[in-house]
Amino acid sequence: MAESILDASAFLAYLHGEPGADAVTEAIAEGTAMSTVNLAEVLSRVADRGGDPARVAEKLSDEGLLHGAIWIEELTHEDAVEVARLRLLTRDAGLSLADRSCLVLALRLDLPTLTADSAWSQIDVGAEIRMIR
Repeated sequence: MAESILDASAFLAYLHGEPGADAVTEAIAEGTAMSTVNLAEVLSRVADRGGDPARVAEKLSDEGLLHGAIWIEELTHEDAVEVARLRLLTRDAGLSLADRSCLVLALRLDLPTLTADSAWSQIDVGAEIRMIR
């Protein structure tokens, strides 16, 4: 059972050993989830850097991270409506579609979300947000 939700920025901090990675390591040990949209964002960053997203996803699965320690959660039709609704509430802070997807998943599962994105500290949509750095 998940105890928190990871934003792509938090998972990327973990993968690259950046500041805040220790907080993500702890969350993974306790059980965490991530939306498919946020996983796509992480894998897109891999592609941006010239990596093979399929190979990285397979490696993370083989290591027990994806679909193991980190549960990958699909978004529902209702979630899509909520992601769109949050657009107006988060536009000024610059939150992306993936950011809003993470927040909606956190709201649906009533779990705190971990992020490295300081823009999130400017919003209040009802989800508990924990900054990892």
